[in-house]
Amino acid sequence: MPGALPEGESVPVDGSLPAAALRAVGARGFGVYVHVPFCASRCGYCDFNTYTATELGGGASRETYADTVLAELALAGRVLGDTPPPRVDTVFVGGGTPTLLPADDLARILDGIDRTWGLAADVEVTTEANPESVTPESLKTLRAAGYTRISLGMQSAAPGVLAVLDRQHHAGRATAAALEARDAGFDHVNLDLIYGTPGESAADFAASLEQVVAAGVDHVSAYALIVEEGTRLAARMRRGELPYPSDDVAADRYLAAEAALDAAGFSWYEVSNWARSEAARCRHNLLYWAGADWWGLGPGAHSHVGGVRWWNVKHPTAYAGRLAAGRSPGLAREVLTPDEAHMEDVMLRLRLASGLPLDVLDEAGRAGARRALADGLLDADGYAAGRAVLTLRGRLLADAVVRDLLP
Repeated sequence: MPGALPEGESVPVDGSLPAAALRAVGARGFGVYVHVPFCASRCGYCDFNTYTATELGGGASRETYADTVLAELALAGRVLGDTPPPRVDTVFVGGGTPTLLPADDLARILDGIDRTWGLAADVEVTTEANPESVTPESLKTLRAAGYTRISLGMQSAAPGVLAVLDRQHHAGRATAAALEARDAGFDHVNLDLIYGTPGESAADFAASLEQVVAAGVDHVSAYALIVEEGTRLAARMRRGELPYPSDDVAADRYLAAEAALDAAGFSWYEVSNWARSEAARCRHNLLYWAGADWWGLGPGAHSHVGGVRWWNVKHPTAYAGRLAAGRSPGLAREVLTPDEAHMEDVMLRLRLASGLPLDVLDEAGRAGARRALADGLLDADGYAAGRAVLTLRGRLLADAVVRDLLP
């Protein structure tokens, strides 16, 4: 969970939700996000709500973290109370580095979610992992516990690029971990890439893509490097030690990713995500993009239930302290207005290969869609079928297209 949290109204001490939100829960699907804030070291580009041992201070620990999350889960069960229990369609454990927790603790958290709300028979359960934080044995334990999908932070196959990003694994470890996950029986394996790092050559990125394809994974995420204020990478760039990323280079890298992954049998289904099949798509992220409901467990985690969005206190010590006192860890919340909900719907659904129905746009938005079509940013066949679907060029300019479709 990145950066500073927005302002909002206070969350009730018991975490209770408005009756209207409870009536709507799960109408579009229901997922659970679990944030694990621990990292062995801090990557130079990262501004997520994560903590190394030296940054953490007293009052919170990995050893007691699973119990703390289960305490918030118990509170969540009370909040939803007599509401028909939502089927949990997806679970996503992110971080941080979730696999710094013992695999048995991750299994306990998943079991707690099942006992609270029940997991769907076809539930998707994902954990993120750094390649150096898993072993064949821990992967087998996670798979036996019900984890079906793993997302490994590869970022690059080039040692020099990994060094600039302050990644701890060596080149080749990510693809080896992907093979270990397959051997452990995971249904789906994702590798994450970052492109546009200073010093990365076209050949470096091509080699990364070749390794991803050779690893036999069925999902790839690729993101342009974003330099966040307050990070070590931003400080190095301000001092002139590293050049700032180039938008032109990032566009070239994206086109290279599309070409290589398409040739290898992957199809894009969201601007930054490719899958070998529909079954390999990340259903949890699709739940976000479709505006469904989810409960976020952990410090700094965001939740969305029935049009109410809230976020927890960020520091693990404050988070644990509130739960120990019987209080909700929620820091603040907001009820989305119709205009805000519409804006988010356009922003998120336009990024999908399935596109955005044109009939959700007002006249100004439809005029913007006509301009985008004329500029080659929207697909003509999709438009004829009543949907705004980005072309390859449109994907490169997705933010600009969104701005043109909103009031």
